[in-house]
Amino acid sequence: MMNVGNYCTRDVIITDADSSILEVTRLMRKHHVGSVVIVSRNKDGVSPAGIITDRDIVVEVLAKDVPLDSITVEDVMSRSPVTAREDDDLFATMEIMRQKGIRRIPVVNSPGLLVGILTTDDLLEIIYEEVGNIVSLISHEQKKELKKLVS
Repeated sequence: MMNVGNYCTRDVIITDADSSILEVTRLMRKHHVGSVVIVSRNKDGVSPAGIITDRDIVVEVLAKDVPLDSITVEDVMSRSPVTAREDDDLFATMEIMRQKGIRRIPVVNSPGLLVGILTTDDLLEIIYEEVGNIVSLISHEQKKELKKLVS
């Protein structure tokens, strides 16, 4: 079974809800990502409490001329993000992402702790690889057929 845990990115960029918008934009730039997962911390690890994207910052902060020093991530983030468990089926998760119109989904383990993030970029990479495998299979079969014809 193709499950989310096998394909998600395990290196998730995180911050706390009281971080400044400027801090988050610097994290995005430093790590070349379009989103940061907002976490709540406990003794066992971190759980996703929200997510903020570059688009959230543009639409909710910059386009409205909100002074950057007057708000925190908590004011802009999407709360209680849709999550996927690492043992969830990849294609079922893709369907949830499509239905809900989300491009990034935090991945959690069975206790609900953050273990990764699955993005549309990850999915495109998977699809690209699978299409390449299909093309290779077709090419291999065509070569076998040609050998039979020539023999």
